[in-house]
Amino acid sequence: MFLLFGISYGVYDESIARNKMVAMSGAAYSDNPAPCISNSFSNGELYRQITISCDLFKNDKCSGFTALSHGDQAIIISFRGSQGFLQLVTEGSEAIFGPKIQSPIGGGVSEYFYKGFDQVWSAGMRDDFLTLKNKYPGYKVWVTGHSLGGSMASICASLIASQKYVDNSNIILYTFGQPRTGDTDFAHAHDALNLGASYRITHHQDLVPHLPTENFESYYHHMSEVWYNNDMTIGSSYIVCDADESNSCSDHNLIDLSINDHLHYFDRMVSDFGENGCVSSFAKFFKNIKEEDFKNVPHDMPKNSH
Repeated sequence: MFLLFGISYGVYDESIARNKMVAMSGAAYSDNPAPCISNSFSNGELYRQITISCDLFKNDKCSGFTALSHGDQAIIISFRGSQGFLQLVTEGSEAIFGPKIQSPIGGGVSEYFYKGFDQVWSAGMRDDFLTLKNKYPGYKVWVTGHSLGGSMASICASLIASQKYVDNSNIILYTFGQPRTGDTDFAHAHDALNLGASYRITHHQDLVPHLPTENFESYYHHMSEVWYNNDMTIGSSYIVCDADESNSCSDHNLIDLSINDHLHYFDRMVSDFGENGCVSSFAKFFKNIKEEDFKNVPHDMPKNSH
Protein backbone atom coordinates (compact mmCIF):
# COMPACT_ATOMS: atom_id res chain seq x y z
CA MET A 1 0.00 0.00 0.00
CA PHE A 2 1.25 3.48 -0.78
CA LEU A 3 0.34 6.87 0.55
CA LEU A 4 -0.66 9.65 -1.81
CA PHE A 5 -0.06 13.28 -0.99
CA GLY A 6 -0.73 16.20 -3.28
CA ILE A 7 -2.65 19.27 -4.20
CA SER A 8 -4.54 17.37 -6.88
CA TYR A 9 -4.84 13.65 -7.58
CA GLY A 10 -5.58 13.92 -11.29
CA VAL A 11 -5.59 10.71 -13.27
CA TYR A 12 -2.02 9.57 -12.65
CA ASP A 13 -1.85 5.78 -12.85
CA GLU A 14 1.20 4.55 -10.96
CA SER A 15 0.76 0.99 -12.19
CA ILE A 16 1.11 2.15 -15.80
CA ALA A 17 4.10 4.33 -14.92
CA ARG A 18 5.93 1.71 -12.83
CA ASN A 19 5.18 -1.43 -14.82
CA LYS A 20 4.83 -0.23 -18.40
CA MET A 21 5.90 3.31 -19.27
CA VAL A 22 9.30 3.26 -17.56
CA ALA A 23 10.00 -0.10 -19.20
CA MET A 24 9.23 1.39 -22.61
CA SER A 25 11.48 4.37 -21.85
CA GLY A 26 14.21 1.91 -20.93
CA ALA A 27 13.59 -0.21 -24.01
CA ALA A 28 14.45 2.77 -26.21
CA TYR A 29 18.06 2.51 -24.96
CA SER A 30 18.31 -0.98 -26.41
CA ASP A 31 19.19 -1.76 -30.01
CA ASN A 32 16.48 -4.42 -29.83
CA PRO A 33 13.42 -3.31 -27.82
CA ALA A 34 11.46 -6.49 -28.66
CA PRO A 35 12.46 -8.53 -25.56
CA CYS A 36 11.52 -5.66 -23.28
CA ILE A 37 8.14 -5.31 -24.97
CA SER A 38 7.56 -9.07 -24.70
CA ASN A 39 8.46 -9.07 -21.00
CA SER A 40 6.32 -6.01 -20.22
CA PHE A 41 3.08 -6.93 -22.00
CA SER A 42 1.15 -10.16 -22.33
CA ASN A 43 0.24 -9.27 -25.91
CA GLY A 44 2.72 -6.69 -27.17
CA GLU A 45 4.82 -6.38 -30.28
CA LEU A 46 7.51 -4.13 -31.69
CA TYR A 47 6.56 -2.45 -34.95
CA ARG A 48 9.84 -0.73 -35.85
CA GLN A 49 12.78 1.04 -34.28
CA ILE A 50 14.32 4.05 -36.01
CA THR A 51 17.98 4.74 -35.20
CA ILE A 52 19.94 7.34 -37.11
CA SER A 53 23.10 9.38 -36.85
CA CYS A 54 21.91 12.80 -35.75
CA ASP A 55 23.38 16.27 -35.48
CA LEU A 56 23.08 16.54 -31.70
CA PHE A 57 26.25 14.80 -30.59
CA LYS A 58 29.46 13.51 -32.11
CA ASN A 59 29.42 9.74 -32.59
CA ASP A 60 25.95 9.46 -31.06
CA LYS A 61 22.56 8.27 -32.26
CA CYS A 62 18.99 9.49 -32.11
CA SER A 63 16.50 6.67 -31.71
CA GLY A 64 12.89 5.81 -31.03
CA PHE A 65 10.43 3.03 -31.71
CA THR A 66 6.77 2.31 -32.24
CA ALA A 67 5.06 -0.73 -30.72
CA LEU A 68 1.66 -2.11 -29.78
CA SER A 69 0.11 -3.38 -26.57
CA HIS A 70 -3.05 -5.10 -27.72
CA GLY A 71 -4.05 -5.87 -24.13
CA ASP A 72 -4.01 -2.14 -23.34
CA GLN A 73 -5.29 -1.19 -26.80
CA ALA A 74 -2.37 1.21 -27.10
CA ILE A 75 0.05 2.39 -29.75
CA ILE A 76 3.38 3.07 -28.02
CA ILE A 77 5.90 5.71 -29.09
CA SER A 78 9.16 5.86 -27.15
CA PHE A 79 12.31 7.99 -27.52
CA ARG A 80 15.84 7.24 -26.35
CA GLY A 81 17.79 9.45 -24.00
CA SER A 82 21.46 10.06 -24.72
CA GLN A 83 24.75 9.83 -22.88
CA GLY A 84 25.89 12.76 -25.01
CA PHE A 85 23.12 14.88 -23.54
CA LEU A 86 24.09 13.97 -19.99
CA GLN A 87 27.73 14.71 -20.74
CA LEU A 88 26.82 18.20 -21.90
CA VAL A 89 24.65 18.68 -18.82
CA THR A 90 27.44 17.71 -16.43
CA GLU A 91 29.83 20.00 -18.30
CA GLY A 92 27.44 22.88 -17.69
CA SER A 93 26.89 23.56 -21.39
CA GLU A 94 24.14 26.09 -22.10
CA ALA A 95 24.17 25.39 -25.84
CA ILE A 96 21.30 22.92 -25.56
CA PHE A 97 19.07 25.55 -23.95
CA GLY A 98 20.02 28.41 -26.22
CA PRO A 99 18.23 28.95 -29.55
CA LYS A 100 14.56 27.98 -29.72
CA ILE A 101 12.38 26.93 -32.61
CA GLN A 102 8.65 27.56 -32.99
CA SER A 103 6.72 24.53 -31.80
CA PRO A 104 3.69 23.14 -33.67
CA ILE A 105 1.38 24.31 -30.88
CA GLY A 106 2.92 27.74 -30.34
CA GLY A 107 5.69 28.99 -28.16
CA GLY A 108 9.33 28.04 -28.47
CA VAL A 109 11.12 24.78 -27.68
CA SER A 110 14.82 24.05 -27.55
CA GLU A 111 16.10 23.78 -31.10
CA TYR A 112 18.40 21.07 -29.83
CA PHE A 113 15.49 18.92 -28.59
CA TYR A 114 13.27 19.63 -31.57
CA LYS A 115 15.89 18.62 -34.12
CA GLY A 116 16.50 15.37 -32.26
CA PHE A 117 12.80 14.56 -32.34
CA ASP A 118 12.25 15.70 -35.93
CA GLN A 119 15.10 13.64 -37.36
CA VAL A 120 13.66 10.43 -35.90
CA TRP A 121 10.06 11.40 -36.73
CA SER A 122 10.90 12.27 -40.33
CA ALA A 123 13.07 9.18 -40.82
CA GLY A 124 10.03 6.91 -40.66
CA MET A 125 8.43 7.14 -37.23
CA ARG A 126 5.68 9.43 -38.48
CA ASP A 127 4.77 6.98 -41.25
CA ASP A 128 4.89 4.04 -38.82
CA PHE A 129 2.62 5.84 -36.37
CA LEU A 130 0.10 6.73 -39.08
CA THR A 131 0.09 3.13 -40.32
CA LEU A 132 -0.66 1.85 -36.82
CA LYS A 133 -3.21 4.59 -36.17
CA ASN A 134 -5.10 3.74 -39.34
CA LYS A 135 -5.01 0.01 -38.58
CA TYR A 136 -6.08 0.43 -34.96
CA PRO A 137 -8.19 3.62 -34.92
CA GLY A 138 -9.65 2.93 -31.48
CA TYR A 139 -6.29 2.54 -29.72
CA LYS A 140 -4.90 5.14 -27.36
CA VAL A 141 -1.46 6.63 -28.04
CA TRP A 142 1.13 6.24 -25.28
CA VAL A 143 4.16 8.51 -25.64
CA THR A 144 7.15 8.22 -23.33
CA GLY A 145 10.87 8.79 -22.86
CA HIS A 146 13.55 9.32 -20.24
CA SER A 147 15.82 12.38 -19.98
CA LEU A 148 16.35 13.86 -23.47
CA GLY A 149 13.84 11.24 -24.65
CA GLY A 150 11.28 12.82 -22.33
CA SER A 151 11.58 16.18 -24.08
CA MET A 152 11.32 14.51 -27.47
CA ALA A 153 8.22 12.65 -26.25
CA SER A 154 6.65 15.91 -25.04
CA ILE A 155 7.21 17.54 -28.43
CA CYS A 156 5.86 14.43 -30.18
CA ALA A 157 2.66 14.31 -28.13
CA SER A 158 1.99 17.99 -28.77
CA LEU A 159 2.59 17.54 -32.51
CA ILE A 160 0.21 14.59 -32.72
CA ALA A 161 -2.42 16.66 -30.91
CA SER A 162 -1.88 19.74 -33.09
CA GLN A 163 -2.23 17.68 -36.27
CA LYS A 164 -5.48 16.12 -35.02
CA TYR A 165 -4.22 12.64 -35.83
CA VAL A 166 -6.23 11.32 -32.87
CA ASP A 167 -8.52 12.87 -30.32
CA ASN A 168 -6.44 14.64 -27.67
CA SER A 169 -8.15 12.67 -24.91
CA ASN A 170 -6.58 9.50 -26.36
CA ILE A 171 -2.99 10.79 -26.01
CA ILE A 172 -1.21 9.63 -22.84
CA LEU A 173 2.18 11.24 -22.08
CA TYR A 174 4.42 9.98 -19.26
CA THR A 175 8.03 11.15 -19.12
CA PHE A 176 10.85 10.46 -16.66
CA GLY A 177 13.50 13.00 -15.68
CA GLN A 178 12.41 15.43 -18.40
CA PRO A 179 14.36 18.70 -18.61
CA ARG A 180 12.58 22.00 -19.21
CA THR A 181 11.74 21.71 -22.88
CA GLY A 182 10.29 25.03 -23.97
CA ASP A 183 9.25 28.50 -22.87
CA THR A 184 6.21 29.68 -20.95
CA ASP A 185 4.14 30.05 -24.13
CA PHE A 186 4.87 26.43 -25.06
CA ALA A 187 4.06 25.28 -21.53
CA HIS A 188 0.70 27.06 -21.52
CA ALA A 189 -0.13 25.85 -25.03
CA HIS A 190 0.74 22.30 -23.99
CA ASP A 191 -1.53 22.58 -20.94
CA ALA A 192 -4.38 23.82 -23.13
CA LEU A 193 -4.27 20.63 -25.24
CA ASN A 194 -6.04 18.75 -22.42
CA LEU A 195 -4.37 15.45 -23.24
CA GLY A 196 -5.81 12.29 -21.78
CA ALA A 197 -2.87 12.41 -19.37
CA SER A 198 0.36 14.40 -19.23
CA TYR A 199 2.75 13.65 -16.39
CA ARG A 200 6.40 14.47 -15.82
CA ILE A 201 7.67 11.97 -13.25
CA THR A 202 10.60 13.19 -11.13
CA HIS A 203 12.78 11.13 -8.81
CA HIS A 204 13.80 12.77 -5.53
CA GLN A 205 16.71 15.16 -6.28
CA ASP A 206 17.11 14.40 -9.98
CA LEU A 207 19.18 17.22 -11.45
CA VAL A 208 17.88 17.20 -15.02
CA PRO A 209 14.26 18.39 -14.46
CA HIS A 210 15.76 21.58 -13.02
CA LEU A 211 17.70 22.37 -16.18
CA PRO A 212 17.85 24.99 -17.36
CA THR A 213 17.00 26.98 -14.27
CA GLU A 214 13.40 28.19 -14.19
CA ASN A 215 12.81 31.19 -16.48
CA PHE A 216 16.32 31.10 -17.93
CA GLU A 217 15.57 32.30 -21.49
CA SER A 218 11.89 31.85 -20.43
CA TYR A 219 12.25 28.05 -20.04
CA TYR A 220 9.36 26.66 -18.02
CA HIS A 221 7.81 23.24 -17.38
CA HIS A 222 4.34 22.25 -18.55
CA MET A 223 1.82 20.36 -16.42
CA SER A 224 1.80 18.09 -14.46
CA GLU A 225 4.53 16.77 -12.14
CA VAL A 226 4.58 13.58 -10.07
CA TRP A 227 7.35 13.77 -7.47
CA TYR A 228 8.74 10.81 -5.54
CA ASN A 229 10.74 12.27 -2.67
CA ASN A 230 12.19 8.82 -1.85
CA ASP A 231 13.83 5.78 -3.45
CA MET A 232 10.76 4.93 -5.59
CA THR A 233 10.59 1.32 -4.38
CA ILE A 234 7.20 -0.41 -4.41
CA GLY A 235 4.81 1.27 -1.99
CA SER A 236 6.64 4.63 -2.00
CA SER A 237 4.53 7.76 -1.58
CA TYR A 238 4.35 10.44 -4.22
CA ILE A 239 2.97 13.94 -4.71
CA VAL A 240 0.97 15.01 -7.76
CA CYS A 241 1.16 18.71 -8.60
CA ASP A 242 -1.24 19.89 -11.29
CA ALA A 243 0.82 22.95 -12.06
CA ASP A 244 3.54 23.95 -14.49
CA GLU A 245 5.95 24.71 -11.65
CA SER A 246 5.15 24.06 -7.99
CA ASN A 247 7.10 24.33 -4.75
CA SER A 248 4.96 21.46 -3.50
CA CYS A 249 6.84 19.12 -5.83
CA SER A 250 10.52 18.88 -6.79
CA ASP A 251 11.04 22.66 -6.89
CA HIS A 252 10.70 22.42 -3.12
CA ASN A 253 14.25 21.11 -2.65
CA LEU A 254 17.01 22.26 -4.99
CA ILE A 255 19.94 21.36 -2.73
CA ASP A 256 22.33 18.50 -3.53
CA LEU A 257 20.76 17.68 -6.87
CA SER A 258 21.77 14.28 -8.19
CA ILE A 259 22.69 12.59 -11.46
CA ASN A 260 22.29 9.20 -9.76
CA ASP A 261 18.61 9.96 -9.06
CA HIS A 262 18.29 10.85 -12.73
CA LEU A 263 19.61 7.49 -13.86
CA HIS A 264 17.34 5.49 -11.54
CA TYR A 265 13.54 5.39 -11.67
CA PHE A 266 11.33 2.92 -9.81
CA ASP A 267 14.43 1.34 -8.26
CA ARG A 268 15.95 0.50 -11.65
CA MET A 269 18.70 2.01 -13.73
CA VAL A 270 16.50 2.93 -16.69
CA SER A 271 18.99 2.33 -19.51
CA ASP A 272 20.36 -0.95 -18.12
CA PHE A 273 16.86 -2.23 -17.40
CA GLY A 274 15.87 -1.68 -21.01
CA GLU A 275 19.07 -3.15 -22.42
CA ASN A 276 18.57 -6.26 -20.24
CA GLY A 277 15.16 -6.91 -21.76
CA CYS A 278 13.22 -5.34 -18.88
CA VAL A 279 13.98 -8.09 -16.38
CA SER A 280 15.87 -7.49 -13.17
CA SER A 281 19.43 -8.77 -12.97
CA PHE A 282 18.25 -11.27 -10.32
CA ALA A 283 15.49 -12.61 -12.54
CA LYS A 284 17.81 -12.64 -15.54
CA PHE A 285 20.30 -14.80 -13.59
CA PHE A 286 17.69 -17.49 -12.95
CA LYS A 287 16.26 -17.20 -16.45
CA ASN A 288 19.69 -18.01 -17.90
CA ILE A 289 20.32 -21.07 -15.71
CA LYS A 290 20.27 -24.27 -17.77
CA GLU A 291 19.54 -27.82 -16.67
CA GLU A 292 23.09 -28.93 -17.40
CA ASP A 293 24.35 -26.41 -14.84
CA PHE A 294 23.09 -28.79 -12.16
CA LYS A 295 24.54 -32.06 -13.52
CA ASN A 296 27.60 -31.96 -11.30
CA VAL A 297 25.76 -31.00 -8.14
CA PRO A 298 25.91 -33.97 -5.67
CA HIS A 299 22.54 -35.46 -4.80
CA ASP A 300 23.55 -36.36 -1.27
CA MET A 301 24.51 -33.19 0.50
CA PRO A 302 26.64 -33.66 3.61
CA LYS A 303 24.84 -33.40 6.93
CA ASN A 304 25.79 -30.83 9.49
CA SER A 305 28.24 -32.23 12.00
CA HIS A 306 27.80 -31.48 15.68
